[in-house]
Amino acid sequence: MRKTLVIMAAGIGSRYGGGIKQIEPVGRNGEIIIDFSIHDAIAAGFDKIVVIIRKDIEDDFNEVIGDRLKDICEKLDVELRYAYQKHPLTEPDEFPEGRKKPWGTGDAVLSCDGIIAEPFAVINADDYYGKAAFSQAVRLLERGGYGMIGYRLGNTLSDNGAVTRGVCEVREGKLTGIVETSGIVRTQDGAEAGGRPLPLDAVVSMNFWCLPPEFMDALRKGFPEFVSGLSDPVKEEYLLPSIVGDLVASGTAVTVAESEDMWFGVTYHEDKAYVVQEFEKLYEKGVYQDILYSDLIR
Repeated sequence: MRKTLVIMAAGIGSRYGGGIKQIEPVGRNGEIIIDFSIHDAIAAGFDKIVVIIRKDIEDDFNEVIGDRLKDICEKLDVELRYAYQKHPLTEPDEFPEGRKKPWGTGDAVLSCDGIIAEPFAVINADDYYGKAAFSQAVRLLERGGYGMIGYRLGNTLSDNGAVTRGVCEVREGKLTGIVETSGIVRTQDGAEAGGRPLPLDAVVSMNFWCLPPEFMDALRKGFPEFVSGLSDPVKEEYLLPSIVGDLVASGTAVTVAESEDMWFGVTYHEDKAYVVQEFEKLYEKGVYQDILYSDLIR
């Protein structure tokens, strides 16, 4: 069975403070977070990579990773495809006046329509998930149906500002509810959002989903309904956690594989130094070779 990884790299990084956070170098030889995710995915058995970008960052993306990635995928017999998410800066007629960002993660995956017709996993470009997560994802894809890699909230917080997470309810290994929660910050006693305490061991979604091909049908049907029901056309987003949450509410079973790995990623500009430091620790432990991918290319 073909194992496809979809990487969402079209976000504008509004909290990052300038630059394009998805292509910030964090590895010893200028690697970006996507490099490590793709390495771990191929090592786990993924053989097709689909990267979602925007037309206006395509040249920068290719210069930083795209041209090199093409060469690596050819050597490893991995199919590489691109999808393009629409953006108000490049397709202003597709968006209401005043909107400055794309429609969200659900719309990003919908941009892959016609490119993927098999079970697939979805991740964010600017999150490091840990090697084990990709092996867990392969097992979920082989089982079929819907799945999610869940993380402990305490392992996913930034010391540099608030984050948004899909806070999950899990019962007997199944997702029973998910609430997209913004403004989560670390506190002296744990975490909170809007003054509401949250336990550090709460399971949260980091947008690492394992999805069947029919999920594309749900996206196609749901997007027009989302747009027609907007109360705030400038800010509201069509988000994967909310879409999956609606499916759960209607009876769809979603298997949750919980990861004990520490997440790290670039949400704020101040996060970069920490991320570079954490990758250096992984190099020193031998998790990654000094020349990334050298352990895969024989």
